[in-house]
Order: sequence, then C-alpha cells, then structure tokens
Amino acid sequence: MTRYLVVAHETVTNPELLDQVRAVREQDAEAEFVLLVPATPVRHLLFRRGDEHDAEVAARKLADRARALFAKRGVPLSDVRVGAPDPVAAIDGEVEVDPGYAGFIISTLPEEKSRWLRMDLPRTVRSKYGLPVYHVVAPQDFSLGDLP
Repeated sequence: MTRYLVVAHETVTNPELLDQVRAVREQDAEAEFVLLVPATPVRHLLFRRGDEHDAEVAARKLADRARALFAKRGVPLSDVRVGAPDPVAAIDGEVEVDPGYAGFIISTLPEEKSRWLRMDLPRTVRSKYGLPVYHVVAPQDFSLGDLP
C-alpha cells in the first residue's frame, strides 16, 4: 500500500485536485490518501467564510467538510489532519510523525493569488524529500463553493 499526502486549504474543493487524486489511484489501485490542511491564519485567506477567526478551527471544519466531499465523489481519504500554519512546517511535521509517504499532491490557487506559490512550495517539497510532487493549480475563476 502506498500513501500520498494531499496538501490543500482553500483549493480543497478544486475539481482538478480530485481529478489528480483519481489519476494517481488509477496508476496505483492500492494508493491511500491523507489530506493535510495547514491552519493558515485567517487573515491570509482569500475565501474567508463566515465569521471564523480561529485558524485551527477553520482548518478543521474545512478538512471535515472536504472528507465528506471527497467520499461523495468516490475518493475516500484514509485520514484528514490539520497542520501548522506554514505549509512547509505542516508537511515537515506530518512526515516526521508519519513517515513513508510515496509522494505529495499539492493544490494551490493561481500564481497571482497564491501565497504558497510565492514561497515556491512545490519545488521546496520536491527538493527536500526527493519524492514525486503533483502540483494542481485551481482555475482562475475558482471559488471555494458550497461544501457539504
């Protein structure tokens, strides 16, 4: 069994992310996926929902809703986790606690909107771990939309 770490926050409902997870599973029917949602500070969020002010609570709600959405779309997640606010630190923390991932699937906003791309997250993770990194960019007109 191979495990992949799916890292997303505001783009967790991006249909292209689901397509990428399905594509990996088509190549490896035994693949399992763990979703990691960094607890991004609310002030950094492009799609702020409601009156949520606590980053960890917001990330947990998003992770739980995403689990339901992925399952509904035929892509069950073996686990969902909330990580550190910084995505690199969140990934490092996850890999330290639970090593053995075969690769990463990172979903970001488009370049001009993405803090993660400004910090060059996909390249950083690829060079740090030497594992495959699938990078999915949300379309320009992407919005968080309604979660279950």
